[in-house]
Amino acid sequence: MSRAERLLDLIQKLRLYHYPVSGAVLASELGVSLRTLYRDIASLQAQGAQIEGEAGLGFVLRPGFTLPPLMFTVEEIEALALGAKWVADRADSSLGAAANHALSKIAAVLPAELRLELDSAALLIGPSPHPSVADETLRLIRAAIRQEIKLDLRYLDAREQASSRVIWPCALAFFDQIRVVVAWCESRQAFRHFRVDRIQSVACIDVRYPKRRQALLKAWREAEGIPARSR
Repeated sequence: MSRAERLLDLIQKLRLYHYPVSGAVLASELGVSLRTLYRDIASLQAQGAQIEGEAGLGFVLRPGFTLPPLMFTVEEIEALALGAKWVADRADSSLGAAANHALSKIAAVLPAELRLELDSAALLIGPSPHPSVADETLRLIRAAIRQEIKLDLRYLDAREQASSRVIWPCALAFFDQIRVVVAWCESRQAFRHFRVDRIQSVACIDVRYPKRRQALLKAWREAEGIPARSR
């Protein structure tokens, strides 16, 4: 375990206790010597952590402290890098650029040893056929979801039957080869899934739909038998 990971673990351990905990208990839980623990506590205090107490009496972390440099485990770094690469390769160019910018911001505040892990992450995204979906279409759909406004679609179904729909978009699912809009369809009075590559035209109506997006998503999950995500 790197020193950065150890300091993060120490902060997390201290957050679990709302009363002073002895150095011996903390050292045992972290698998380090008491001397190393005291040195790590001193390092965190030097960075601004409000750790109160002393050897023999115990230590407690006052609320409100976040480490100035972002701290992640090596696996968390790999997950961030892999996720950003996937978004950059599979999403529209605007969202892909945002993923790369976010990763750059994270890299800028990481300690040197973790920045190296980020720069040299060895998990790769394999090639995948890109769907023929215009960037502007995806950006418009994402904006409508954020703003909770209706969309007017000209849609071609699997039987190549065209129809006009007014929908309340609440989610956009990214699969390797297709993108699917989850929405309440006014004409069907039910939830429907629309493949983005079958949308012939789309326009914002600039009218908020009458329910909040979170409520729509909850109702859709219930309709589909999808359990709520655990936090």
